[in-house]
Amino acid sequence: MKILLLHDYGTATGGAELQMLSLRQGLRDRGHDVRLFSSRVIPVSGSPLLSDYHCFGSNTRLQVLSQTANVSAYLNLRHALNTFCPDIVHVRMFMWQLSPLILPLLKSVPCLYQTAVYKAICPLGTKVLPDGQPCQHTAGVSCLQHCLSPQAWVPLMLQRQLWLRWKDAFDLVVALSHAMKAKLEAEGIRPVEVVHNGVSERPMRSPLTHPPTVVFAGRLVPEKGVNVLLQAFAQARLQVPNARLWIAGQGTEAMNLQTLAAQLKVEDCVTWLGHLPHAQLEKQFEQAWVQVVPSLWEEPFGNVSTEAMMRGTAVIASAVGAQPEIVSDGTTGFLVPPDDVHALTAALLRLLQNPSLAEQMGQAGRKHAFTHFSENRRTDRFVEIYQQIQATGKHSQGLNPFKAIS
Repeated sequence: MKILLLHDYGTATGGAELQMLSLRQGLRDRGHDVRLFSSRVIPVSGSPLLSDYHCFGSNTRLQVLSQTANVSAYLNLRHALNTFCPDIVHVRMFMWQLSPLILPLLKSVPCLYQTAVYKAICPLGTKVLPDGQPCQHTAGVSCLQHCLSPQAWVPLMLQRQLWLRWKDAFDLVVALSHAMKAKLEAEGIRPVEVVHNGVSERPMRSPLTHPPTVVFAGRLVPEKGVNVLLQAFAQARLQVPNARLWIAGQGTEAMNLQTLAAQLKVEDCVTWLGHLPHAQLEKQFEQAWVQVVPSLWEEPFGNVSTEAMMRGTAVIASAVGAQPEIVSDGTTGFLVPPDDVHALTAALLRLLQNPSLAEQMGQAGRKHAFTHFSENRRTDRFVEIYQQIQATGKHSQGLNPFKAIS
């Protein structure tokens, strides 16, 4: 099969990007001819561009225009389609760089949209209000009232109108979790399948040693809940004085979080690792007793959870979004209410005071990750979907599954 993957970025710098690159490799390993189309944007300085076809992209003010109507993406994709002639097109993120302008080109080829965020129903892609509460509004004027400035609202509404006009290019939408599927279907997006992200296989970590170590990896932004983790860790450390916390990531809240750590008097046992390449991060987290995912918003998935489980690390996660589909509460870790310092503290203490339980949950998590979240399982599922679309999609029957959607 000839498969063309489309994604806003062609670098190994984020979870969605790593998923597309590993999917490309997995499909190639199965004998398929697979190529990746992306913008030329480099999100992290020094990261190589790994896509096979490229177009203009921008992280400057020009992005306001290019994410709405990227003429370079249209022209370069048209050339790629004409020269490569794919049997299937698999789109992931496209509304930050490539723009909906590419969609009319996809109407003549079997195509799916694997949405990694909520861009299909939310201009910001989060479905979260500025106060951190879930957004229950339909995108439109409410976005101007609650989330967007007039200057941002106008181009993003134009982008949305183009998406709604041309969304019939897709035979199928793929969500990362059943929780995400429910949100999409509640706003009229159908048909939707679920394919969880895959995690690469790796050796089991060594047996745990002291001191008890808590780790976090992710963007340092309000919705990730790192402030809740710091407060809970400070409480847990009163009973486990030698505990330590490693925080990997960067973001707009970095300085505020470091100030909070000082106010909580835990700055001496918190290590700020900054952004680390994936391989270096995994090596750094070898001795983690528990990885915490304290998200406040309903994330579509949670790669850090499955990566921790594959490593053999117990996970404590907020019971929101996809985390209840990933973490088996009481078996591979614990699920706690979001923004609940007391509950997170209690879960931390159960593991930091009981290394045998941390070992047991880590080993159970590793088995669960191999069974349910491996890259091979994900790749095989997509091959099945590609074949299904070719056999039953609108391009083979002259039908359009989106026509009934307003």
